[in-house]
Amino acid sequence: MSLKEPPPVVPAPPGDAPDSTGPADGNPGPAGGAKAGHAHRATAWPEARAAARRAGAGARAGREPSGLPLGEALGRVLAGPLTALADLPSFDTSAMDGWAVAGPGPWHVREEAAVLAGHAPAAALVTGEAVRIATGAPVPPGTTAVLRTEHSRTERPRGEGPEHPRTGEPPRGGRLLLRALREVVGGQDIRPRGQECRSGDELLPAGTTVTPAVLGLAAAAGYDALPVLPRPRVEILVLGDELLTAGLPHDGLIRDALGPMLGPWLAALGADVLATRRIGDDAEALYAAVTGSTADLVVTTGGTAAGPVDHVHRVLDKAGAVLLVDGVKVRPGHPMLLARLGADPARPRHVRHLVGLPGNPLAAVSGLLTLAAPLLAALTEPGTSTEPAPFAEPGTSTEPGPSTDPEPSTAPGPPAESGAGSEPRTPVPYRVPVRDEVHGHPHDTRLVPVVRHGGTAVPLRYNGPAMLRGIAAADGLAVVPPGGARPGQELDVLDLPWPPTAGAVPAQGACFT
Repeated sequence: MSLKEPPPVVPAPPGDAPDSTGPADGNPGPAGGAKAGHAHRATAWPEARAAARRAGAGARAGREPSGLPLGEALGRVLAGPLTALADLPSFDTSAMDGWAVAGPGPWHVREEAAVLAGHAPAAALVTGEAVRIATGAPVPPGTTAVLRTEHSRTERPRGEGPEHPRTGEPPRGGRLLLRALREVVGGQDIRPRGQECRSGDELLPAGTTVTPAVLGLAAAAGYDALPVLPRPRVEILVLGDELLTAGLPHDGLIRDALGPMLGPWLAALGADVLATRRIGDDAEALYAAVTGSTADLVVTTGGTAAGPVDHVHRVLDKAGAVLLVDGVKVRPGHPMLLARLGADPARPRHVRHLVGLPGNPLAAVSGLLTLAAPLLAALTEPGTSTEPAPFAEPGTSTEPGPSTDPEPSTAPGPPAESGAGSEPRTPVPYRVPVRDEVHGHPHDTRLVPVVRHGGTAVPLRYNGPAMLRGIAAADGLAVVPPGGARPGQELDVLDLPWPPTAGAVPAQGACFT
């Protein structure tokens, strides 16, 4: 445990302490948890993630879907099922270039232009006739099969003969005679109307991420626009008078690492980031920014502990917010919080939340994956339960039952991608053995940057709350139970919202624990 992190909270004596289960038990309290004499009511890490998902699912009810043109819908999430607006294909069509034939061969070739895709179908064929046809063209009525060009040959009769070998009919006007080089089966190389789907069939369920293939399917099924869930709107408020936006650190000032990092990270989680604003340590400016924001989620950095300029709790209390999570039993990132903000009078159904991240960079990443990511996922996933049960504390017995997160995979690697072009790529846990021993906190969960190598997760050394060197090279964050993990022990690993780096082993020298 880093000396810079706040120590575990000692419960107050009976009568003075809040409910030991904390705000995440469904009985949220006022947002004054960091006032003098009022300790954080830290929530277990799995329960904190469950509370964040409940918050997002509850806020989703007030969000109306929007219709986006196909060209703008890539990466969005379907608000409802995608149902076919037409039969696919919408008419019997040729699957190959060749000949539309009627009845058994050989066939007299009808002297007319080929039937082409995008053109009206030819006149009906009678038994013993054939006509040229292109792939995708509507087959003429009476067609019994399509004969591929490479499986056929034609011959031109000489004079008045030969007669048609089956009908005995003489050649009419010297028409070509078409013969098959292979057996012709009825219906071959014809795509019948409705082969793929009938109008009204459900093609994809609600909650599907719109990939390039989904766009193609939607267009084929008759859509010009798609009903999609709106992206969660997020505003970032960076706190701290000590932060520089350019140049080298000097005179007690440090570079702001969170401002450049959080916007792209939240966008990778599927958010529409409205702005990143630098507030400093001004309580009044913070109050005005929080109460005046129209975002679905406000994310603050720093100011969540009980220091002289840690204003977040006091501002939330003044704004009438309700704390849902006030501290989490996780390292780094213990003083993170989640609050439900007051309703906007102009939009009474609009439920807004605030995630307060610690100021240390890796602690802030911990807060993102613990609170912001589950909340954003629930906002954009139709059908997410509003009452998910927390999964067991890492390292404890896991009896069968519902889980806060998707079922962890037992494969030695991340879960399968949701598809080309899909987003957001929400962090989900998968299980993998850890290569080396990982030290743990005596009482709290630890989130440790790891990199995959040889079917194992290798813990990265640079994992202090103020460090970003480890997470910058990591494939994910291992969920380490209280007390630590031994070599070979399987741990949940939180995937990061972008593809892992090829090779997976960063060139950091002796950077592994």
